[in-house]
Formats: sequence, structure tokens, C-alpha cells
Amino acid sequence: MAVDYTVIALYLAGMLAMGWWGMRRAKSKSEFLVAGRRLGPWMYSGTMAAIVLGGASTIGGVGLGYKYGLSGAWMVFAIGLGLLALSVFFSARIARLKVYTVSEMLDLRYGGRAGVISGVVMWAYTLMLAVTSTIAYATIFDVLFDLPRTVAIVLGGTIVVAYSTLGGMWSITITDMVQFVVKTIGVLLLLLPIAVVKAGGFAEMKAALPTSYFEPLGIGGETIFTYVLIYTFGMLIGQDIWQRVFTARTDKVAKWGGTVAGTYCLAYALAGAVIGTAAKVLYPNLPSADDAFATIVKDELPMGVRGLVLAAALAAVMSTSSGALIACATVANNDIWSRLRGTASVAEDDHDEVKGNRLFILIMGAAVIVIAIALNDVVQALTVAYNLLVGGLLVPILGGLLWRRGTVQGALAAVTVGGLAVIGLMWTYGILANEPVYYGLLASLAAYVIVSLATRPTDAAVLAHWRARLAGQDTTGAPEPEAEAIPAATTG
Repeated sequence: MAVDYTVIALYLAGMLAMGWWGMRRAKSKSEFLVAGRRLGPWMYSGTMAAIVLGGASTIGGVGLGYKYGLSGAWMVFAIGLGLLALSVFFSARIARLKVYTVSEMLDLRYGGRAGVISGVVMWAYTLMLAVTSTIAYATIFDVLFDLPRTVAIVLGGTIVVAYSTLGGMWSITITDMVQFVVKTIGVLLLLLPIAVVKAGGFAEMKAALPTSYFEPLGIGGETIFTYVLIYTFGMLIGQDIWQRVFTARTDKVAKWGGTVAGTYCLAYALAGAVIGTAAKVLYPNLPSADDAFATIVKDELPMGVRGLVLAAALAAVMSTSSGALIACATVANNDIWSRLRGTASVAEDDHDEVKGNRLFILIMGAAVIVIAIALNDVVQALTVAYNLLVGGLLVPILGGLLWRRGTVQGALAAVTVGGLAVIGLMWTYGILANEPVYYGLLASLAAYVIVSLATRPTDAAVLAHWRARLAGQDTTGAPEPEAEAIPAATTG
């Protein structure tokens, strides 16, 4: 294992070095939070794929393949579909707004007053997403070094907090690009073909497993519908995803770069399901489906390759964790703290803003590590996060983009009614039940439509300013990208 340990150690050291490099670039709020809105198509595509394909997509995707066969790809497939929908239909308009958070977009569309409450919901979602990603370190470091759970979480979490705090989005962007390459080589180019060969090829896999393992809908129609509802729609509105859209150099980069990333996610989904299916042939009686990834890596891969594939799993977790962490800190500082202390509209110099956002990443990172140590059930935490996100924010965000008659009162009603309905229904039906997100979303939609129609339409001047920003014609009050030229190597 010495070679594997060396590969992992070099990888982790490289992540910290990227954080130090990013610190030298992040001299303004725009550079720190959205990489100066400078990313070109290749870097944008790689980092977008890295943020959406985390530990759940890698370890969890293989586990679903182990349990259900090829139809286990549907969870990650739904993520890819959501990213494709966001990129094709919405990302160009989102990028032209030149904002930093989802709540700022809501304020622009509805004329203010929607920011704090929507920010609280988004903050809860990004916090739980960061926590669940951080918990996954325990699984990977246990395989690597046989470390206790708490030590593994602190070690992995500290590395992510360190490079995220140092360089903000620039550090995260560069590390995510490295992580994207490592995941592609480790999972798609190495683990996938080796797993299939070790299992005897597809003919042997079909002979050894029930036919349901090779049926595209074997996981069940209701499960697929729930995945689409939660993950596909969740991709459309999450701060962690939007903050990556804000990094695009142009609206065309956001659209076409995101389309490439979404297509990559579809391939990654199928790869994970095939690896899990192969693991089922090789190890038919594992105690847990989520052990499939670690088991096949430990037992079937040669030395050195094993270290690279484990680094790929670590990369998957780190990319999601760092993206969720900066999103959580951005929302906490810009949408909640600044508004509560009444300084949202007060200009600060760039140095102070970078310092403040860096401090919030450090604070949120410490909170994430503490919560991750105390929390045991990753699935429940992630379900709560996505239920709140979709049930509370999907309707007012998409309504603002698609329906002119929506009002700020309708948006606030949708967030409040949808969020409370989801919480109450989770209490009644159970956290893992499907009903909370179904009925919570319907309640949010009803509240949005009824209250919007019952209240005065949004002021014409607000809508005119909104349409101008969507068209990229008016950036008054919006931070502009810096004028400094970027070398071709860093623009994708």
C-alpha cells in the first residue's frame, strides 16, 4: 500500500498548493466568490461536472448499481438531466444577471424583500450538502488508513476548509479541474473496464444476475420520478450550482460548457451502475451496497492504480464539499448577515469584502466539521436538504424566470408555505418518504399562484430593470469582471 499512500499524499498536498496559488489571485469580491467571471468553456465544463458529481454520485452510484443493476444509474442520470436543462434553458440568462447568489436574483426579479427568507432556506440546503459530503471522508479514509471516523472527518474537512478559505473560488476552480481529471481517469478509464473484465465481461454478468439487473426501469417508476423531482429540479436552483454559472466568461460558455458537463454526467451515471453490477457478480453478499465501491477497489485493482482510484473517490467528495462550503458561506454572509445588519447596499472596499467572505468560509467550515462528527445518517440529512430546497424555492425561482405575473408576496408565500409543508410532512410521513416533497411542492405552487394573483403586479420599473439585466443590457450596481488578462491556460 506504500505506493497508494504516496499517490494519495501527493494528491492532498497538491490541493493545499492550489489553495495557496488561489490566494494570490483572489484580490476582489468577484475574484474570490466567482473567479472573476472569467472561466472559458473547457475549465467551466470540468469544474461544473466536478461540483455535481460528488461522493453520492460515485460511491452511492456504484452502490445503487450493486443493488439494482443498470437502472441504478437513474439517480446520477437525473443530476445530469438537471444540469442539461439548466444549461440549455436558463444558464445564459442567469450568467447575464451578474449577481452572486440566488437570493439576489429573487430581489432583482421581485423588487426586494425576498432575500433573507430565501437565503435562510438556501443556507440550510448548502450547509447540509457540505455536511453530507464531509461525512463521506470517513468512508474513504477508513479504507485508506483505517482511521477513526472523527479523525477522518477532521482531516478531510480541514484540507477542504484550508484551500477554500485561502483562495475562494479560484482555489476551488483549479482543484475541481484537477479532481475532474482524476475522476475521469480513475473511474471511467481504469475502474470501469477493470471491473467489467474481472466480472467476466457482460455475457458472464448477464448469466450470473437476474434479468431485472439489466432492465432500464428495474429500480421502479416511482423511484425514478422522485429522483427527477428532487435532483433534476434541485440542479436548476441550488446556490452551489448557480455560483458556478456565475463564473462563466460569457453566457455562451455557461450554455454550451454546461451542456458538455451534463452529457458527461450521463456517461458517469452509466459507468457507476456498470461498476456496481460487476461488483454484485464478484461479491454477491456484501453487508451493505455502499461497500461495493471500496471493496472492488481494494480487492481487484493493482497497486498504484488502487491509489489513483481512491484519489478519484476523494476528489469526488472534495469537489462537492468545497463547492457547497463556499456556497454556504456566500449565502450566510451576503444574503443573511449583511441584510440583517443593514449593510447589503453599503459599498465596502475589495480587501474588506474578501476578508469578510474568507472569515465566513472559515466559520462555516468549522461548523460543517462539527455537525458532520455529530451526525450519523447521511441519507436523511441529504433528503432534508433537497426537500427544503425543492419544496421551498423551486416555485418562486422558476416562477420568477417564467411567469411575469408573479409577485414578491407570492414568492414569500411560496417559500414559507412550501418550506413549512415539507417540514410538517416529513414529521408526519417520515424523512425518507416521497410525500413531503410531492405535497410540499404542490402547496408552494398553489400559494405562489393564489397570492400573486391576489396582490398588485410587480412594479413596471422593476420588471423593466429585470428584463434589461436578463438581456445583459444593464449592469448598474453589479460587479464587473476585472480587466486583467488571463493566460490561456487558466481560461479553459
